[in-house]
Amino acid sequence: MSKSDPSSGGQQMWGGRFAAQPDDAMQAINASIDVDQRLWREDIEGSKAHAAMLAAQGIITAEDNAKIQAGLDQIAAEIAEGRFPFSRALEDIHLNIEARLTERIGEAGKRLHTGRSRNDQVATDFKLWTMRAAREAADGLRMLQKALVKRADEHADWIMPGFTHLQTAQPVTLGHHLLAYVAMAERDRVRLIGAALEAAWECPLGAAALAGSTFPIDRETTAHALGFHAPAGNSLDAVASRDFALAVLANLAIAATHLSRLAEEIVLWTSPQFGFATLSDAWSTGSSIMPQKRNPDAAELIRAKAARIGADFAALNAIVQKLPLAYAKDLQEDKQLTFNAFDNFALSLTSMIGMIETMTFNRAAMREAAARGYSTATDLADWLVRDLKTPFREAHEITGRIVRRAEQLGVRELVDLSLAEFQAVDPRINEAARALLTVEKSVESRDCYGGTAPERVREQIARWKENFK
Repeated sequence: MSKSDPSSGGQQMWGGRFAAQPDDAMQAINASIDVDQRLWREDIEGSKAHAAMLAAQGIITAEDNAKIQAGLDQIAAEIAEGRFPFSRALEDIHLNIEARLTERIGEAGKRLHTGRSRNDQVATDFKLWTMRAAREAADGLRMLQKALVKRADEHADWIMPGFTHLQTAQPVTLGHHLLAYVAMAERDRVRLIGAALEAAWECPLGAAALAGSTFPIDRETTAHALGFHAPAGNSLDAVASRDFALAVLANLAIAATHLSRLAEEIVLWTSPQFGFATLSDAWSTGSSIMPQKRNPDAAELIRAKAARIGADFAALNAIVQKLPLAYAKDLQEDKQLTFNAFDNFALSLTSMIGMIETMTFNRAAMREAAARGYSTATDLADWLVRDLKTPFREAHEITGRIVRRAEQLGVRELVDLSLAEFQAVDPRINEAARALLTVEKSVESRDCYGGTAPERVREQIARWKENFK
């Protein structure tokens, strides 16, 4: 890379203080245009609002404002159409757009930066981008919820094992299991939308470099024009803080963790050892040496990308936590971390939706697995408590002795143990109690609000569908 760029006239926008051009390595480490050019829409939006305010305040003329507005619209079209000549010598998207504007409209373009600094400009642009990205991520989570609810509706009464410690615990329904992730995604949406709304309260524009502006600017007008509730009340905080990005990334990392947990279940369910589900060909890969393989690579990569999103949050937090007020160049790294996190989240979300929509489930395999491990033992203990008024700890001990006897006899399900064997442990147990120990009866009996009974699952499905409206 040369030490100057023709598009900048051989001089950086800030170059009056310096007699010589920066070293090539200095330009390389200092430039961020390869990353922050994604902010072009926000930068143009902010600049148009700023110019309109300057004209309304009599700081620039109406004629200059008209030229700036038209020039910025032309630049927006150039970028959208891929015709914009980005220059690394101009460092970032802000100077690139300003230089191009001056090239197009002349002296009026040089007046745009009156009353602002790149510090408040970039903070405003980045806030606007992050707010929009958070809302889009929340919209994507809604699409995942709809896909999960649809599959839950199709499998509201399909029985599968519920696990604790990855050991068979109690029977549940597949519909109930899928709805658990719908509930997680709803909390993720609320957190992301909340973080976006919190960021929208205060607009940095007008804080200038760090101390505010000497010009009679109207910060209320620009704040409202850009969708903020009010201008930031402290100019130091406005340019130095990135907690809006930290809050969004923290919430994005939690959402990615939930995607990762579902991805892990898909990896398990689609393994031959479980055999609960099969991924479609579109969401499976093969092996270069083993022709029989169907690998859940997308699910595995979602797990890895969740780790990267969490790492992006941790990295930004580490950058910010050591900075004194106000602005430092360290904050240039905030955008790449945030952009990468949202890119990985969007890809993970799209992949998860694709897998959920096209996955097929094996009802027989899930039902058979649900019956293993004496998963209805708690139902017997509950019967002893409910019908015979046995203290629960005593009921727990009686049931444990029956399970041990079933293991000794090699009986797979408690319901297959003879009544005589039950009564050898406790003579009060009758045939009615024994009949309750099928997996079907077990899930039907759990009909409290939020339980796994198919009736309750369908109730929750209807509630979610109504919520989506």
